[in-house]
Amino acid sequence: MAWAEDEAIGPDVASAGLHVSERIGRDAAAQPDLEEALEASRYASHPYSSHPKEWPSLVEVAETRQLPPMLIERYNAAAGEGTALCGIFSDIHRAWATVDNSFFIWRFDKWDGQCQEHNVDEQAICAVGLARAKPGIFIEAIQYLLVLATPVELVLAGVCCSASADGTDPYAELSLKPLPEYMIATDGVTMTCITCTDKGQIFLAGRDGHIYELQYTTGSGWRKRCRKVCLTTGIGSLLSRWVLPNAFKFSTVDPIVDMVIDDERNTIYARTEGMKLQLFDLGANGDGPLTKVTEEKNIVDPRDAPYGGRRRNAQRSAHSPKPSIVCISPLSAMESKWLHAVAVLSDGKRLFLTTSGGSGSSVGLNSSLQRPTCLKIVATRPSPPLGVGGGLTFGAVAAAGRAHPEDLALKVESAFYSAGALIMSDSSATAMSSLLAVQKDSAAQLSLPSTFGTASRSSRALRETVSALPVEGRMLCASDVLPLPDAAFTMQSLYADVECFTGFRKPSEKASIKLWAKGDLPTQHILPRRRVVVFNTMGLMEVIFNRPVDILRKLFDGNTLRSQIEEFFSRFGAGEAAAMCLMLAAKLLYAEDSPISNAVSEKAAEAFEDPGLVGMPQIDGTTALSNTRTQAGGFSMGQVVQEAEPLFSGAYEGLCLCSSRLLYPIWELPIMVIRGPGGTNEHEDGIVVCRLSAGAMKILESKIRSLETFLRSRRNKRRGLYGYVAGLGDSGSILYKTGPIIGSGGRVNGRSPYNSQIQDTNPTDQSASSKKPRLLYTSAELTAMEVRAMECLRRLLRRSGEALFLLQLICQHNVARLAQTLGNDLRKKLVQLTFHQLVCSEDGDQLAMRLISALMEYYIGPEGRGTVEDISTKLREGCPSYFNESDYKYYLAVECLERASMTNSPEERDILAKDAFNLLTKIPDSADLSAICKRFENLRFYEAVVRLPLQKAQALDSNADVINGQIDPKHNDMILYQREQCYEIVLNALRTLKGAGQSGMQGADKSSGLATAVDPASRSKYIKQIIQLSVQWPDTVFHEHLYRTLIELGLENELLEYGGSDLVSFLQSAGRKHQEQVRAGSSLTTGAAKLQDLGAPISTSQTKYLELLARYYVLKGEHIAATRMLLILAERQCSNSEEAPTLEKRYEYLRNAVLQAKSASIAADSSRNPIDSSTVDLLEGKLAVLRFQMQIKQELELMAVRVENTPSSSESPCDPFPRDNILADAETAKAAKDKAKELSLNLKSITQLYNDYAVPFNLWEVCLEMLSFANYSGDADSKIVREIWARLLDQALTRGGVAEACSVVKRVGSKLDPADGGCLPLDIICLHLEKAALDRLSSGEELVGDDDVARALLGACKGLPEPVLAVYDQLLSNGAVMPSLNLKLHLLRSVLAILREWGMSVIAQRLGTTSAGASFFFDGTFSLSQTGTANQGARDKIISLANRYMTEVRRLNLPQNQTEGVYRGFRELEEKLLSPY
Repeated sequence: MAWAEDEAIGPDVASAGLHVSERIGRDAAAQPDLEEALEASRYASHPYSSHPKEWPSLVEVAETRQLPPMLIERYNAAAGEGTALCGIFSDIHRAWATVDNSFFIWRFDKWDGQCQEHNVDEQAICAVGLARAKPGIFIEAIQYLLVLATPVELVLAGVCCSASADGTDPYAELSLKPLPEYMIATDGVTMTCITCTDKGQIFLAGRDGHIYELQYTTGSGWRKRCRKVCLTTGIGSLLSRWVLPNAFKFSTVDPIVDMVIDDERNTIYARTEGMKLQLFDLGANGDGPLTKVTEEKNIVDPRDAPYGGRRRNAQRSAHSPKPSIVCISPLSAMESKWLHAVAVLSDGKRLFLTTSGGSGSSVGLNSSLQRPTCLKIVATRPSPPLGVGGGLTFGAVAAAGRAHPEDLALKVESAFYSAGALIMSDSSATAMSSLLAVQKDSAAQLSLPSTFGTASRSSRALRETVSALPVEGRMLCASDVLPLPDAAFTMQSLYADVECFTGFRKPSEKASIKLWAKGDLPTQHILPRRRVVVFNTMGLMEVIFNRPVDILRKLFDGNTLRSQIEEFFSRFGAGEAAAMCLMLAAKLLYAEDSPISNAVSEKAAEAFEDPGLVGMPQIDGTTALSNTRTQAGGFSMGQVVQEAEPLFSGAYEGLCLCSSRLLYPIWELPIMVIRGPGGTNEHEDGIVVCRLSAGAMKILESKIRSLETFLRSRRNKRRGLYGYVAGLGDSGSILYKTGPIIGSGGRVNGRSPYNSQIQDTNPTDQSASSKKPRLLYTSAELTAMEVRAMECLRRLLRRSGEALFLLQLICQHNVARLAQTLGNDLRKKLVQLTFHQLVCSEDGDQLAMRLISALMEYYIGPEGRGTVEDISTKLREGCPSYFNESDYKYYLAVECLERASMTNSPEERDILAKDAFNLLTKIPDSADLSAICKRFENLRFYEAVVRLPLQKAQALDSNADVINGQIDPKHNDMILYQREQCYEIVLNALRTLKGAGQSGMQGADKSSGLATAVDPASRSKYIKQIIQLSVQWPDTVFHEHLYRTLIELGLENELLEYGGSDLVSFLQSAGRKHQEQVRAGSSLTTGAAKLQDLGAPISTSQTKYLELLARYYVLKGEHIAATRMLLILAERQCSNSEEAPTLEKRYEYLRNAVLQAKSASIAADSSRNPIDSSTVDLLEGKLAVLRFQMQIKQELELMAVRVENTPSSSESPCDPFPRDNILADAETAKAAKDKAKELSLNLKSITQLYNDYAVPFNLWEVCLEMLSFANYSGDADSKIVREIWARLLDQALTRGGVAEACSVVKRVGSKLDPADGGCLPLDIICLHLEKAALDRLSSGEELVGDDDVARALLGACKGLPEPVLAVYDQLLSNGAVMPSLNLKLHLLRSVLAILREWGMSVIAQRLGTTSAGASFFFDGTFSLSQTGTANQGARDKIISLANRYMTEVRRLNLPQNQTEGVYRGFRELEEKLLSPY
């Protein structure tokens, strides 16, 4: 929070706020309902109390005024024989009277010399009423309508009120406008009374017992402008009225003589001459048809006891007259939720009525929603006692509950009841009548604590004080003096949502006076003194009800003895009396008459600080000790010994009361509401408006600031307890030590919830500590605790005043427009934000900051109406805790950025951006970086985009390193979250430049096109700038976020190029947390020993980090570390195919590892531990094994596809079990697929590949290659190799005959070493092929060439004829192997082919050409002499072999026609080689 100096410390304000919330809740719970108070008073012995004689009176006559002279003259002219009426129109502050047909009206609260007269026709006026004018019918100047009734007609006149010149008096001028078109005949019905609703409805009671409504409209065509409608008649009544003459009407009519409207519940109470009470319902909204609910005939029964029939044994005197009802008044919901009306009887008793069936709880809070169903008495209040003028004693009060004899009973002629106050005119005394004023006893309102924390029954009982005023004449009528509209609107704005103003649709002066029903103590700080104007036979009299604070003011204003002040404190309690002293000292009272003098203020301040009056803080003894002994002396284990708690003085209690009552109407309610088009509060559509009016907030702010200023002045002057604590020496550590002093655990009567136990400076013996109560606090510590608690409340008041100032300033600048800039989520939070949260919570501070930000943007924007300096001055002076010097610098920076965005000069733009950056670097932790950095982005000033968020992240935790775990674990998560928010600002700038974008990023409207607006070269430059600035900042946590973001955005090259020194550790940790770190300079000297430790399995997400680490090592020339990383990647273990890399990718890793190992061996010198050759050999061997694995996998996949694609029709028709073959092929295909999938997961050893994959699936070719690679020498005669070759050749012959077999021999043999007879047994291969060729050629199954086998063997031996000839020579010479002559002849043909190939190669070497070119020699085209000297040794050897094999051919015992061709071939070869040409 933006706290200013030490004036508002967050924890203190929050703790004080909790205490205020608790106090408000407790005060609200202690306010009894009138029904509960009446019920409790049944058991109280003193329903009335007396006022001390020595004190100023509770009720006094402020002023008496005579009747206007012209009225007296007219009345005297009539000689008292005319018809005269009188009354009071409190709505327009006028009194009125009629004499015959003349109507007089004048100001009752002051005599301005004006008395207007309005005359009607010759008939006397019999009833008068005043109604609000309905809108849209008359001109706007006519605000009210005067209704005059005569026996023959009803007349309307317009009432126009105008304000005084200075605007302080809205009713200064009044004029009556005749409305001749709005007159209607009464049809012979004489009206007895007229009453009107706040909506402007006019109801009239006729002497015929019916109720009428006078309706008026603008009138059009045949419609009348005014008409009279009977609301209570039916068909029978109409016939009786219009058809039957009066002589035939035998029933007695009981006319209505008084009607009272309850505008809150929309009901009408009517009183008849026969003392009947009638109840009518106007509907839930007051606009429904008038419905008669009930009529009670015996509402007043002389046999009833004083408590409404509850005391049946009480008897009245036989000659006691039946009391009559002199007044009936509705009760507001603020007085009672269960009682709805009160009737005052002529003997002074009061009857409290309800209109709802059932009892209390059944009609409770929902009574406003339920319509009336009955009219019954719930409680009866006895009449006030006589003799109150001479001082009332409790003995006399006790007698008040008993029935009075007739000569001692009150004789009430008229009465007036309103909001808990009753005025009665008593004529029981023959000499002079008197006014009796009855009101609640404020001292009895104090809620005393009980054992269970609730008020006892006696404390909730209704107790009233009675004051008598001897007056001349008798009271005719009375009315409240309503506050002026501005004051009424202010009070309604404050209390509309906490009290029962919901029944009033618009500001109403009548609604505001209902607050008086709460009593004087909760409202005397905000409401003026209550005034009642009384119209009696001698004139007008204004009666004022003094509140307790007015009594105390008068006591201070005179030469009052201290004993009277002490009696006042004793009567009201130290807390309440201290609260009233604060009101006087801080001058919080409503300024109505004369302001509070400085002398009174100073005396009140001295009394507030007088320990003899308010007491001193002490230990609450009621909880410190616990009686562990029973009355019989035994020991009781059933009681809990409670720990003693400090009990603060009345000064602290008074401050709590005063503060909570000031904040009560706004504390726990939202400060904003959503108002719909019709002015109603809605939560879906509408605009956001402040719930409080500007005037109400200004008044409340003034009172709160006055109280806080007074407390601060006493602190600065070291008055009272402040001076006592200051005299202790080192008071600062006590007053301002950390931690809240008050909180939600507070107790009643000023008990502090301060729970930290301060040890006594003189501890007692520890051995007795278990038996005697331990002194927890010294007197100095208790005093310091109370002063600190008062300081917390003072800070809360200061913060509250600043919050009200801020709200006023925001409302002056269209809060609805400012709220629209917050977004839906924050706008919803704003509507739900209470004043308590605004003052005490972090959320409230954040929302206030956002509103101030919106206000600043309004000022400094393109359409702004000022500068930052203008509005900042107001904010710094009015609410420094919400807007301090840091905020000022922030908005100066925003102003610079706004100007920079509007300038076209690059130089000026850079200067302004730099200035803004310099301002913001001074306030790193108080700036809204999410918005400010977006402005810097638009200006391409990326230094601020990087450094400001990182500086704020560093400021969040300046004393510890998050990674090292030095932060309190409770705050660790919050700090990490806040730091990550700062990091995201920098990373979002990178994303924007890259063009990746962010979903839901705030401020995207200004930068959404940034990635496309910048050319690629500039974009690359800005990205590099951000990376370099980020890497330079020493924050390893941020570096991790930066590196991950760069990888996500595909900026690996920039990462590897500009990464910091911690990049390697980051990649190692992210790539494999359980892996031994690879350090630069580590060697692989032992080859296999150090390359076998591969660690734990690596996931796909970790692979990219290891790849980057390998690339980093390659880039930095660290070949050994790169080799290890590549080997780890190649041999990573995987459990499923989704995570496993392809074998091709593994092959690439291994191949690069081999290259890096070779590079390391080349680059290393003898002094740096070079890599040995065994490592390179090992890596190359792994690469070869991987090739075998890839080959096997490919073969298995082809096998599966081949088997699947083989149609079932290809089965031999002679096969007796075709179904078995199909199933076997399907199983083979599935097995091949499964094995191929296994091979794709992880690398296999050569043993696994041979035994588990190659051999089971008859992959003989790969088997031979693996045996050759492994230098297999398992058996001396190479039995396994020979068997594999045999199976391979048989497999090839089956597939494609001799041609396929020759191709396989050529392909496989070329991969083997011819010198290695173990893996390439040429004799077995040759014999196998030759036999197969002869058999197939003889059978005609296949056409096999004479040189097919020979060429295959030559290909297997890589073109070397000697090994092949040696094999043939071995076979020809072994008679046991070669018994068949035809086979020998076939072998000799192959030998001839070999010799011819050999000869051509020799000739090719001589001629310098290829073997194909040398073949021309055998055709006679070229001569050997043309090329010089031939290879004489090879030629001679070929000639010798040809000669020998010719002899071998001749020895064959075969027909000549079979051997002739072979023989001739050898001979021609010999001749060609011997020929000189």
